[in-house]
Amino acid sequence: MKSTFIRYLPLLLIALAWEAAPRIGLVSPLALPPLSSVLAAWVELLRDGELISNGASSLYRAGMGLAIAVVIGATLGIFMAWWRPVNVLLSPLVEIFYPMPKSALIPVMVLWLGFGDASKVVLIFVGCLLPVTLSAFNGARGTDEVLIWSARSLGASRARVLWEIVLPSSLPEMLSGIRTALALSFVLLVSSELIVARQGFGYMIGWLGDGGAYDAMFAVVLTVALLGFAADRLYLMLVRRILAWRE
Repeated sequence: MKSTFIRYLPLLLIALAWEAAPRIGLVSPLALPPLSSVLAAWVELLRDGELISNGASSLYRAGMGLAIAVVIGATLGIFMAWWRPVNVLLSPLVEIFYPMPKSALIPVMVLWLGFGDASKVVLIFVGCLLPVTLSAFNGARGTDEVLIWSARSLGASRARVLWEIVLPSSLPEMLSGIRTALALSFVLLVSSELIVARQGFGYMIGWLGDGGAYDAMFAVVLTVALLGFAADRLYLMLVRRILAWRE
């Protein structure tokens, strides 16, 4: 209990500073409303149902894009490490697209897919795909070759070696890449919804800010931050269970 309190003490100090700074005049309440006002606005948004309906749309988009990226990215990464022709074919594409800001694709996705969910889901998929692919590739490439040779010498097929040796060996690295992709999914979600959406967290932040409802705007921003934090904590708990065999 004490260690948990010490771990999250910086967050408590930030919350206290947030409440105090506008109250004592260090910053304008228009630029940064007190935390108590933000929490009151959050309760009001929750009562109206705006936060829940828009949040459901956002979480659906982020979840779908991330899930597809994990499945396809993990498969591509392991196949790139396992079969050289696949690596030769896909490596140039990965090298070209990895450093490109994925938010630059927002207008392209809207042009191709419109203003609905599809453009956001595909954008999140593209942004999350490469971290998962590279982490799976690096994890699979790091498999101890002695284990592979031993399994092959005992008569294991290539498919069995891939499933029972390469995949478990690549899991730690791949799960780390998925964690990065999880964070990126929230970033790309809000970025896309701020620009081209009629529903979602990003859309709410935009229209509340344009309307001068800054306390409500900060309430939505805080909600996104807390959801991202909670998703990361839950993911780490899941990773510890998946990798329990390493203990």
